[in-house]
Formats: sequence, C-alpha cells, structure tokens
Amino acid sequence: MPETRPRLLLLDGHSLAYRAFFALPVDNFSTATGQNTNAVYGFTSMLVNVLRDEQPTHVAVAFDVSRQTFRLAEYSEYKAKRNKTPTEFSSQLPLIERVLTAFSIPFLKAEGYEADDIIATLVTQALADQTADMEVLILTGDRDSLQLVTERSTVLYPMRGVSDLARMTPTAVEEKYGVPPHRYPELAAIVGETSDNLPGVPGVGPGFAAKWISTYDGLDNVIAHADEITGKKGEALREHLGDVIRNRRLNALVTDLDLAMRPSEMALQPWNREAALELFDELEFRGELKTRTIETLAGEEPMEEGGFELEGRILGGGEITAFLEGLGDQVAGLHVRGSWAAGSGAVDGVGLATADGQAGYVDLAGLTPDDESALAAWLADTTRPKILHDAKGPELALAAHGWRLAGVVSDTALTAYLAQPDQRSYDLADLTLRYLRRELKGEGDTDQGALFDDGADVASTAMLYARAVVDLSTALEGELDRAGGSQLLTEVELPLVHLLASMEETGIAVDLDHLTSLEQHFGDEVRNAAEEAFAVIGKEINLGSPKQLQVVLFDELGMPKTKRTKTGYTTDADALQGLYVKTEHPFLLHLLRHRDVSRLRQTIEGLLKTVQPDGRIHTTFNQMIAATGRLSSTEPNLQNIPVRTEEGRRIREAFVVGKSVDGIGFECLMTADYSQIEMRIMAHLSEDKLLIEAFKSGQDFHSITASRVFDVAPDDVTTEMRAKIKAMNYGLAYGLSAFGLSQQLGIEPGEARGLMDEYFETFGGIRDYLGGVVEEARRTGFTETIMGRRRYLPDLTSDNRMRREMAERMALNAPIQGSAADLIKVAMLHTQRAIEEQGLRSRMLLQVHDELVFEVAQGEREALEAVVRERMGGAADLAVPLDVSVGTGASWHEAAH
Repeated sequence: MPETRPRLLLLDGHSLAYRAFFALPVDNFSTATGQNTNAVYGFTSMLVNVLRDEQPTHVAVAFDVSRQTFRLAEYSEYKAKRNKTPTEFSSQLPLIERVLTAFSIPFLKAEGYEADDIIATLVTQALADQTADMEVLILTGDRDSLQLVTERSTVLYPMRGVSDLARMTPTAVEEKYGVPPHRYPELAAIVGETSDNLPGVPGVGPGFAAKWISTYDGLDNVIAHADEITGKKGEALREHLGDVIRNRRLNALVTDLDLAMRPSEMALQPWNREAALELFDELEFRGELKTRTIETLAGEEPMEEGGFELEGRILGGGEITAFLEGLGDQVAGLHVRGSWAAGSGAVDGVGLATADGQAGYVDLAGLTPDDESALAAWLADTTRPKILHDAKGPELALAAHGWRLAGVVSDTALTAYLAQPDQRSYDLADLTLRYLRRELKGEGDTDQGALFDDGADVASTAMLYARAVVDLSTALEGELDRAGGSQLLTEVELPLVHLLASMEETGIAVDLDHLTSLEQHFGDEVRNAAEEAFAVIGKEINLGSPKQLQVVLFDELGMPKTKRTKTGYTTDADALQGLYVKTEHPFLLHLLRHRDVSRLRQTIEGLLKTVQPDGRIHTTFNQMIAATGRLSSTEPNLQNIPVRTEEGRRIREAFVVGKSVDGIGFECLMTADYSQIEMRIMAHLSEDKLLIEAFKSGQDFHSITASRVFDVAPDDVTTEMRAKIKAMNYGLAYGLSAFGLSQQLGIEPGEARGLMDEYFETFGGIRDYLGGVVEEARRTGFTETIMGRRRYLPDLTSDNRMRREMAERMALNAPIQGSAADLIKVAMLHTQRAIEEQGLRSRMLLQVHDELVFEVAQGEREALEAVVRERMGGAADLAVPLDVSVGTGASWHEAAH
C-alpha cells in the first residue's frame, strides 16, 4: 500500500466497550472513589493498540443510542433476550467519550439506529469516493459488519477478550463461512443470530446454509426454490421462511444515514496530552497503558525540526584548556569514542557539549602534554558536572588511558532504566527519538548533518551524541520523578557505576592449572556417562537430541509420557528427573549424569576462554538487565558458578587469592553474605509479629517457624517438619501454589493446601501482606521496594488468565527480591566507603546475589571483617536484624561459610 493512501479506522464503540467489560474482571478495576473502570480500560487499551499497529490517517467511533431502533419497532423480540445493561457498564460510557475527546477522535450517534448503521454509511461513503481512494478498517465485535468487507475494507474482529484481532478479508470470510462477504447476511438469515434473538431454521447450520446459497446463487433464489429442497432440513426451511425473510430484512445495514461528518473530515488530529493524562490520573490508569498511550499518540506528533543546534569545533593544540575553562560550572554532556571491556579499554576521542550549544571534540592522537593534563584534570574534577550515557564503559576506557572520571551527575541509560525497568534495551538513539522526537544516527552514518565541510563526521557525531545526552537527561527527569526513582539514581545506581567499574578492572585471580585439570576430568566423565547410557540401550544416539531421546524413551523403552509440547513429549531436566523417580531406569540415570557433567564442562570451557594475561577473569556487571534491580554478570557469568553440588563447588576452588600488586600482598579471599535476607525483608514488610519474634530469638529460623505452625516445642521439630516449613518460607514470596508445594515436597495437593492454611493461620500478617500487595499493584500498576524501586506489571489487568496469574506471582516477588537487590547495593557502597575511609588496601571483587567476595590485603583480615559486618549489617533499618555470615580461605570455595 502506498504510504500516501489514506486509511480510515472505524470502531463500534458500544460493541467493543461491552466486550471489554466482560473480558476484564470488574472487581479488579475501580478508582478510590468506587468508579468502575474495566470497560474504559479495555476499550482504551484496544484503541491505543490499533492506532499503534494500523497507523490510520482517519478515525471515528460509532455508538448506539439505545435499544429503541427501527428494528425493534418492526420486531418486538429483537435483542429481547439480552440481559439488562449492568449499571457498572453504563456509568463508564461517558468516561469512554471523555477519552475520545481527549484523543481528539470524533464519535457519532444516530437516534433510532445502531452503531453498525453509522459504520455502514461511512464505509459506503469512503469506498464511493474514488478521489480519496481510502482503505477502511472496521474494528467491531458484531458479525453483521462482515457484509461490509471488500477488497478495500477489512473487519478487525476480536477473537478473545480485548487482545487478539482477526483480519477478516474477503478470503478470510469465505474460508470461515463458505460464502463471500456480501452473502454473509443471507447465511445469518438462515442460521439465525442468537445475540440479536433472531431465530433461524432449526437444524440448519452454517455449512448447509452456505451450500444452499452457493447452489441457488443467493438467498432470494433459495427462497424461490424452497419447494425443491428435500429432507427434514428442506421441510424446516419451508416452515420458517417467514423468519428467514424477516431476519434478512433486519440484518441489512443502513448505508445512507444523514451524519454530521463524512470520512474526509475524520483526519486524525493531535491529541490533547494534558487533558488525556489528567483523565488517566482521575481513572487511576498508570504504568504500562499510560506509557503505551504516550508512545503511540506522541508518535503522531511531528519530529522536532532542526535537530540539535551546536557551535562545535575540533579542538586543536593549546585550545583545550581555554575551552574547558569556558564551560564554567555548566553541566556538560560527554561522549567517549573508543572501545572497552571489563578490565581493558582504549580512548580515541572525546566529544563535549552543553545545553547552550557549545561543543568541542578532542582527538587524542593530537594531544600535547598540556592538553592531556588539562583534560585529565577536568575529567577528574568533582565540581565539573558531567552527563554520560551508560557511563561504566567510558569510565573503563578512560581508566585504561590513565584518566579518572568523576563528577558524573546523571547517566541517561540508568535514568531510563529506573523509569521503565522492563524495556529490553536503552539505546541512546532510540531514547532520543522517543523523548526528544529527534533522529540520532549511528556513529557509522555520514548523513548526520556534519558541522564541518572537511568530512570530519566522527567529531561531528561525537559532539551530537554529547549534546543529545544533555537534552535527554532533562527530558527524562520528569519520567524519573514520576517513577519515584530520583533518590535511587543519585544515592545508589550512579555511585555504584564507579564501584562496578573498579571491580571489573580488578577481576579475580584463577588457578589455571586447576581449571585445565577440571576440564579434562569432566570431559572424561561426559564420555563415561555417554558410554554407559549407550550400553543400556544397545546403540549410540545423540544424547542432546530431543527427537532421538523421545524415540528411545517413549517408543522403545515405553516409559510414561511426559508433558506434551509442539515437538513431542518434553525431555527437559525436570521431566527426566521425574521419570527417573518413577522408573529408576538405568538409562535415565546415565542420561542425567551426562547432562550434569556436560554442563559443568561447558562452564569450565567458558571460564578458560576468559582468563586474561594477568591471570584473572574480569566479568562485566550489568545494572540494567533485571527489572527487579538485581545485578547480572556476563562474559563470563560468575553468578552462575555451581554451589549446590560437591562437583560444582570444585569449580569455585579455581578462584583464588591473587599475587601481589604494586607492592601490596594479599593473604586470602573473604566472602560475606546475608542469612535468609528475603525472609527478613518479608518480616519487615508484613509486620508479622510471630515472624519478627522468630528472627529476634536468635535460634534456627526454620525450626522456630515450624514449631509455631505445628504447635510443638522447637526441640521437637523433626527434620521433615523443618523441610516443609523451609519450602513454605521461601516459596510463598514467589507465589508458590499448593500444587507447586506438593510437587516440591512430594505430597498430595490436599495435604499441601492444608499445610498452607496452617501456615497462614499462624502467620496472619504474611497472609494479609501477600493479598494486599497484589491488589495495591493492580490499582497503581506497579510494585515498590523498600527504597522505592518500581516494577510495572501491566498484565495484572490482562484478560488472559495465565498472563494475569504470572503477573500476580511477579507482584508477590518483586518487592521482596527488589528490596534484597537494593540492600546489597547499599551494602556494597557503604562497605567500599569504609574501606577507603580507613585506608584499607583490600579490594571488593565480586557480587553474587546476596554475597560479596573480597581480596584481603596482608594483615587486614580482622579490620576488613569488622567493616563488612558493620556496614552490611547496617545497610537498612529493618524490623529484624540483618545477619551477616563471613568466611575466609585461599579460594572462593574455602572461604565459604
């Protein structure tokens, strides 16, 4: 379709609102004043989606006025079986009209007629206008509109709830109903329409009706030849011809209404942003729908003309000092050209820009000693405010050049992450387009609107990026304030950038000989397990092939079928483990062993590839991956080193205390982690008195809680009792169901349900908290940690039950896991600050979930342990004490505790 061809979108407002009302639970959608909003929410969500996906140039919505139409006047039973319109629905129609007004979308009504008739008239007018050559889309849940489908008009029909739309083209209509679109009302006349209370011919379905219409070339000829149709169906047709003729008359849509607007007058207009957002606040529509609406409707706003205004120049020898002094105390955007990875980097050039249009580019190849000294001093000056995008990489590059970066007051990538933590990426060009409505080309593009005539596009691009960062930071401030993340940015995430860069630069030492030996060992174990598996079945197969395993397990060995998938019965780890428990078949024993040792060998192979010439592994820590705020580790992932099995722990033996550096010797590694941190956070958030007492008692937490639930003395708690309550303690924060608990403990679901009931009866505060956190998140659109980190969960209001239940589990988990993530970050910062204040030479190396790993300088073990216990233990003021466990040893494994 040519981009210039107009596209008219028509919506059946009443039909779609009614569908939304029943698709979304009314109890989950209401404002603090009691106004129901499920129909408004669902209608608005569908409207925004179709505007985004279909990109119409013209839009209008049609509404019914009442049931008093000409059809009812002719047939008093028309739609008579419909239930009385719920008042909870009726009260929302004026709100939908207010949404449309704020969106600048016209809506039409016609006394005595239905929305279908308005749409039919507009479609007829649009298709008749050959000059405009409009394409028409009709969004409706009423099948009568299928008669309007042509090569230029398509019905978008909601298949389920308000999410899935089917495109009913002429081909689609004929494939589904066996007749072309203009014949559909003829088929409906024969079959009848239950929703309109139009009875059809008994015993005649769409298939026979389509066959008659095709055989006799239309309903008129079917009626004319009714006497020729044999059998009981023919007899039924003749008995109900009057109903058929009436049905056809009533389901014919009116196409010549006198309406206040014509299609050409329905061009999409700019929305009233302020009115729309005020209405959203009134309706308490926050989070994802609000964001999606802004992105969609703002997308219709014109791009900013002129791009970025800069007075830029390439700074030659002797010019850098004067340029930097001229910036004064203005905030400067900084863009570093170069490369970086954990532990290494290189700088090619630096672009700088300010909000008033000053810009400069420094090419490191031409720096004089004075220039380099001036730039180094400016970069390290904490009083010279700087803004970067994803600052950790540039900081590593600068550090590799011997320069220190300080005075960073904002990081636009981190800001965007805190405002919208569920985005997949935080690319500068994407954010600039979204928030500034400006195009920012990639660094390899040459159509950047270069500032120079001599082809200096590299310098031009660097300055433009620096300026974009300044403007983007300003644009994101409001987003961050609305998301409640300003304090998190300034007090946690920004200071953490420098610490993580330092940890990446330092790395952790490894025993290369030990790793190589382990690789050989697990390679042998992989071969042994494969040979033993092959010996059981008498042939060799690819043990990594699900298809070959399915043949062996279910066809040849006749094992019980596992869960069915698109490619057959699943052979994942859980399924195979369950099969082994049931059958104890030796093939499964060797297959599971093969998988375990293969995974360990692959882990070691990945580690060996990343050992750098200094004998250390330098992982990369990611702040902007997990929506809960957890740090992740890549290249390699050191948070995924096995710890639960003895063989897995052998890998940790390869991480060792390093050699002396700059005259500083190191005596051991130290590990420190929080004991039962998530349950302590649960106690704090739920304010459950018994749970708080259990932690304050100083005794084994799981035994104490088990004694409460089973009403026995702590000394009488059995191993089985403790195991059950331990599973409950950790599982409930993750939305553990009775079925899940039964699977985990190997008990019947009924017993698991009873156990959960006893647990919640004992710890009523937990029950009330878990119930309340989901409802609060459904009302606000987000969950919140102790420090105010938000997780937006739009699927809490989804009409898809599975997605809604998954979001509910996330709502239970996010405040707990997110608070734990915040707390360990605060602990890292406080501990590092104390190390620096006390002049210790020991170094923080790793963060692995709730654990920190340090390299202890000679003679500093006691001092560092005191710092760690004090600063980690005091990272948050909770209702229960934070218990910190500390261990030391020559390796990561030995330092475990």
